[in-house]
Amino acid sequence: MGRRLQSGVAFMKQRRMGLNDLIQKIATNSYACKHPEVQSILNISQPAEPELNNANPSPPPSPSQQINLGPSSNPHAKPLDFQFLKVIGKGSFGKVLLARHKTEEHFYAVKVLQKKAILKKKEEKHIMSERNVLLKNVKHPFLVGLHYSFQTADKLYFVLDYINGGELFYHLQRERCFLEPRARFYAAEIASALGYLHSLNIVYRDLKPENILLDSQGHIVLTDFGLCKENIEPNGTTSTFCGTPEYLAPEVLHKQPYDRTVDWWCLGAVLYEMLYGLPPFYSRNTAEMYDNILNKPLQLKPNITNSARHLLESLLQKDRTKRLGAKNDFVEIKHHIFFSPINWDDLISKKLTPPFNPNVSGPNDLQHFDPEFTEEPVPNSIGQSPDSILITASVKEAAEAFLGFSYAPPVDSFL
Repeated sequence: MGRRLQSGVAFMKQRRMGLNDLIQKIATNSYACKHPEVQSILNISQPAEPELNNANPSPPPSPSQQINLGPSSNPHAKPLDFQFLKVIGKGSFGKVLLARHKTEEHFYAVKVLQKKAILKKKEEKHIMSERNVLLKNVKHPFLVGLHYSFQTADKLYFVLDYINGGELFYHLQRERCFLEPRARFYAAEIASALGYLHSLNIVYRDLKPENILLDSQGHIVLTDFGLCKENIEPNGTTSTFCGTPEYLAPEVLHKQPYDRTVDWWCLGAVLYEMLYGLPPFYSRNTAEMYDNILNKPLQLKPNITNSARHLLESLLQKDRTKRLGAKNDFVEIKHHIFFSPINWDDLISKKLTPPFNPNVSGPNDLQHFDPEFTEEPVPNSIGQSPDSILITASVKEAAEAFLGFSYAPPVDSFL
């Protein structure tokens, strides 16, 4: 219960900080510093993705150049197209804002990232990977959709579905834990989304309650694809050290090659937290928590059903080759007895009634967003016209680092 007794705001901030600083500390006190690949670990870098090797990249946009985004009410997307209303999220490189398109009258979540900050931490491959993954996800009901993306000389803009039912983490904080039927419903929708990503050879890698949103009806929406790893074949592995401390699988901590079963470990960790109110192996002391993940047997209190117990033991199996999902991936998950009450066809069609309705009155209803964000003033520069930006050497460098970022879906995807 120690974690839940911390100051709410302080704890939320702590959970949102990410791993960069932590990894720096770990690496600087480890023999790993001497390893030739240490820079790739410190920067959480990835090899260049094949999708980015565009033989004919579009030229970097100048501040006055309008970018053609194809099928939209205004094919020349720019910040001035939007009225930016509220800050609804923050990250290492920028903010997420509730925005209304001035001509469409439609509400979006617009993720605005500072190119300079991304380049400083050498994270441009992650951002482009996020954009690539978003392009693949447009047709799954439990994954956030990208409408289009565009850039100015110093910023990147993701125009995303606006989801305002709140983070799963926010609801867990308020209710401490969920009853099994509610946890089962969320776990099933999450598993469906992960199974879909795996079918595209994408490993999500950063499943946690902060990245799981509820829509206005109460259905799950996975968001934040910055740590996804693309092009992982069914038996393929990767070894980049990344994720969030409470949810790291043993093989990631061991810096061993890992595969898509890392997502099933994370599903187990999230299901455990939904049922018990804390992540498995949790400790305020990060080193102790890592030791728990690696060495401590899973302990389950007796207040859950046998099927839930068996599923948690199967997902939180330290040996990834014995973990549920190791052989047939999502098929093994959906056929587990814990999910026997779920009709998977009805689930994917959103025919199952969610166990909780966020009861939002409309797009302006921000009751499920943290006031830490919504009370922050919207920076004027977010909606600034590119024409008003002074071009410097660093801005030019930033523009050239994100060739091919802008995207609009083909016309037939709207039909």
